[in-house]
Amino acid sequence: MINTKILTPLFLLGAGSVFGTSIQEELLTKMTLDEKVGQMVQVDSNALLGHEEHIAKYFIGSLLSGGGSDPLDPAISDRTAAAELPRSSSPEAWSKHVAALKHHATTTRLGIPIIFGVDAVHGHNNVDGAVIFPHNIGLGATRNPDLVEQVGRVTALEVAATGIDWTFAPCVAVARNERWGRTYESFSESPDLAGELGAALTRGLQGADLSSSTSILACAKHYVGDGGTMNGIDRGDVVSDEATLRALHIEPFQAAIDAGALSIMASYNSWNGQKLHGHDYLIREVLKGEMKYSGFVISDWAAIDELPGDYKSDIETSVNAGIDMFMIPTGPNAQGEGEHSYIEFITLLKELVDEGKVSLARIDDAVLRILTVKAELGLFETPKGAPGLEQKIGSEAHRAVARESVRQSLVLLQNKSNRLPLAKSIKRISVAGRGADNLGMQCGGWSIGWQGEMGEITSGGTTILEAIRATVSDATEVAHSADGSDVAGSSVAVVVVGEAPYAEGKGDRESLDLDPADQAVIQRCHDAGVPVVLVLLSGRPLLLGDALEQSDAIVAAWLPGTEAQGIADVLFGDFAPVGKLPFTWAKSMDQVPMNVGDPVYDPLFEFGFGLEY
Repeated sequence: MINTKILTPLFLLGAGSVFGTSIQEELLTKMTLDEKVGQMVQVDSNALLGHEEHIAKYFIGSLLSGGGSDPLDPAISDRTAAAELPRSSSPEAWSKHVAALKHHATTTRLGIPIIFGVDAVHGHNNVDGAVIFPHNIGLGATRNPDLVEQVGRVTALEVAATGIDWTFAPCVAVARNERWGRTYESFSESPDLAGELGAALTRGLQGADLSSSTSILACAKHYVGDGGTMNGIDRGDVVSDEATLRALHIEPFQAAIDAGALSIMASYNSWNGQKLHGHDYLIREVLKGEMKYSGFVISDWAAIDELPGDYKSDIETSVNAGIDMFMIPTGPNAQGEGEHSYIEFITLLKELVDEGKVSLARIDDAVLRILTVKAELGLFETPKGAPGLEQKIGSEAHRAVARESVRQSLVLLQNKSNRLPLAKSIKRISVAGRGADNLGMQCGGWSIGWQGEMGEITSGGTTILEAIRATVSDATEVAHSADGSDVAGSSVAVVVVGEAPYAEGKGDRESLDLDPADQAVIQRCHDAGVPVVLVLLSGRPLLLGDALEQSDAIVAAWLPGTEAQGIADVLFGDFAPVGKLPFTWAKSMDQVPMNVGDPVYDPLFEFGFGLEY
């Protein structure tokens, strides 16, 4: 709550104006340099362990819980050894964690509220029991903006239920080389489709009224060109002329802005050798000038550290280039991955202002943008969340939206002799492969943990094996073995293989071949003379190799999340496949990258391909 002893009475301080002056403009006139610089800082909650009072001391304007920054178990009161103490990903733990940290801002002179961000990139995926939706590549296959908007609305409700205001989504990257480890965060190789669905997700997250207690701030990312780096290397270099950069990578951001996005995250990558976090032309002139973007630009995780020069020059370059808020994962105890703490950042930025190397006008512009978004978000009046909203986390109604998303995301690549749909009364079915009964593999990266992991990562949800068992008749025998060893005597084998979870650069790959162990399972089932229905869990098109001939039917299921009943719905004909490829599917690595519109275009499956029953 704003301190009404300092400002105009609270009932006059809406997101509109007070006697012709907006709340944010009035605040700005009352702020010291310390208070202004604090608003430009976003600190990871791990970096504050044992130093939570720094939120008020340094007037911190924003917090995040990044990958691996789960709350401490609520039962723990002694936080002196917090880094080693057990964590909890329960909704209750998250709510208490966020509320406790936000409270510190209310004790400052002006009481400017905290804006709290989290990577809710396919549902509220850090929270145990929350619905996890298909990653963007799967949503791209639906080609259904209305459905994607529903996904955003459900995500907003579950995020707001824990008191969080902001998600670092949508990713509107246009992935042009599937070697890139973040390909699954991209809706499509097509900038038109990426822009359309990114705008839809933005509308869903922010709702009809951004100030509502159940709406959250969207963040279009990563500006700009992250999906177009040479050889698909994460944080690499985009080598192109400006016309190509604009046509392929900038256009989706305009669509997100037009849909109301008020935060944009800068990208780690470079354009023709110049890092985006220091790119004055692309941020200040193009984004904020030409594109008339009125929100604020946030840096990525410790990203300014990658600029050339020392840390002080990194700050000078990035602030003057137009970065408004700085994500800093490291604190005084050196938790986090960056080399420099938020205290160092604050100290050096104030020095730069005193030295005239960063103008006060640039500081005021950044802070006014941040305060304006906070006002639009309603943070000065209404905290996020509502009574009973936490009960909707993982609700049946929300899971139904995810199940529909899974259904529409599946792309039928092959269906020899109309093998699919399967009969529910089939006598014996073998379900094989390491992905058959593996919730973590279904969800992929950014699922509870940053990198995700195999196994039962969250409560709720349904594996493919469980979904099949819930669908077939009581008389059907469902056998299961990860290696396909029990396939003999089955009428069909559903083989579920693909990629183990990964995120960001850890997923960069030189080769997109199927894992040899996965190939062996397919081979074993084929050699047994049993028809094979291959279900591929992957964050990108993988090279099928011999599996193409060894499989009767092939379904690209992407990374579907927690609701695998949607897969069974398609396999057994309760829902006919409608998904269309959002990416070109290559025959071999020497074709990668290949994108629709290339002068030479001879893929295994073209962009937009998808069979029907």
